[in-house]
Amino acid sequence: MDNKKIFDREKSFRYTGKTEFKINKASTAAVDEKLSKDDIKARIEKNIETLQDLQGKLYAQTHYGVLVIIQGMDGAGKDSMIRHILSGINPQGCEVTSFKQPTSIELSHDYLWRVHRHVPERGMIGIFNRSYYEDVLVSRVHPQLIVDAHIGGITKLNQVDDKFYEDRFKDFNFFEDYLTRNGFLVLKFFLHMSKDEQKDRFRRRIDLPDHNWKFSSADIRERRYWDDYQKAYEDAINHTSSKKNPWYVIPSDDKWYSRLCVSDIIDQRMKDLPLSYPDLDDAEKQKLEEALEELKNN
Repeated sequence: MDNKKIFDREKSFRYTGKTEFKINKASTAAVDEKLSKDDIKARIEKNIETLQDLQGKLYAQTHYGVLVIIQGMDGAGKDSMIRHILSGINPQGCEVTSFKQPTSIELSHDYLWRVHRHVPERGMIGIFNRSYYEDVLVSRVHPQLIVDAHIGGITKLNQVDDKFYEDRFKDFNFFEDYLTRNGFLVLKFFLHMSKDEQKDRFRRRIDLPDHNWKFSSADIRERRYWDDYQKAYEDAINHTSSKKNPWYVIPSDDKWYSRLCVSDIIDQRMKDLPLSYPDLDDAEKQKLEEALEELKNN
């Protein structure tokens, strides 16, 4: 068989912490077979059909839940990723949460409070568009945010040090292990794109009238900190990757290719769950037979 046809994206883009992750060594461009856009779209459609079947079993069985975390730099394609991979999913069994700047109420709680209340119930697929990882990314680049959050005992910038973030990484690892022990599959995706690709996408947002609404001057301001964000992502992935809850670093200069990779991996990981439609007991089967008999006679 042609090796190109069996490229394992789940294995190739998975980071478990066994080896050190170097962000500048991770490809932002497609690294396997050269598929046409039509081929990629066809494969995505097939993946969506598979996900529809898996979601149906997940929803009916209610033994497991799935949490999908989508992270990436501004312009990486997080919103469009979610739209495409969920295009055929029953909305009753799915919830998307976009995490913006914390509100005053959220800041008055522990920092994982606003996240935990949006974890899906068993039987559901939950999508986090950005997540609690922003608390070790944005705040790592702008540590004054931590001081301004009025966390007990933290009043100076020099207190927001490496140990502070190492403790947060430990919080994340415990939180994700906790979810796993409670029947949740946690899938973490970093949409990895190049700085040049980000520039091109920002230009399109400015040049195309129907894309102007997507543009924010804040995106340009944050772009100045590109290297700082890359270092923050590298550090976060190295500290929070495990065999049970790995990170998937997805080449994302081509949005369609990244959608193929993410949909492939979600399907593959959900197939590993022992999902099935529940069996009816004899009493329930008898009710079905009685209902069918009544329909025949009326």
